[in-house]
Amino acid sequence: MATKTSAKTGTKAGGKTSEKELLDLENRYWQAIKNKDVDAAMKLTDDPCIVTGAQGVGTIPRKAFAGMLTSTSWTLNDFQLTDVQTRFVNDDVAIVAYKVREQLTVDGKPLTLDAADASTWVRRDGRWLCALHTESVAGDPFGRDRRSGK
Repeated sequence: MATKTSAKTGTKAGGKTSEKELLDLENRYWQAIKNKDVDAAMKLTDDPCIVTGAQGVGTIPRKAFAGMLTSTSWTLNDFQLTDVQTRFVNDDVAIVAYKVREQLTVDGKPLTLDAADASTWVRRDGRWLCALHTESVAGDPFGRDRRSGK
């Protein structure tokens, strides 16, 4: 796992969880996806988990999420997180946002993807779980750098 971090901002609520611990959770999630370790990913996923990205918005139950991780047409080969920012909303809710560079194989071909991601983590029964994850592909904010589907 090649991870570069530069935690810029964040407020530690109640002294219970540090920015480093929050970033470690995010890295564990990415590593679980890279390793195709469904059990590890499920231990970090809230039920349901809301996911947003280029394909839209979805509320995904745990079982469906596990199925999505095992039946992909892509493989995460490596990832680097940079420009990390964190915020503790309270003792049991935290946000981590960052830029990510993903080295993927999609439909058998190599692809490098740059994006801005954010996750909202909630603590339930003493365990941190990802309740929301968003990914925005980097580029022109008006989409002018993408080809039209017409």
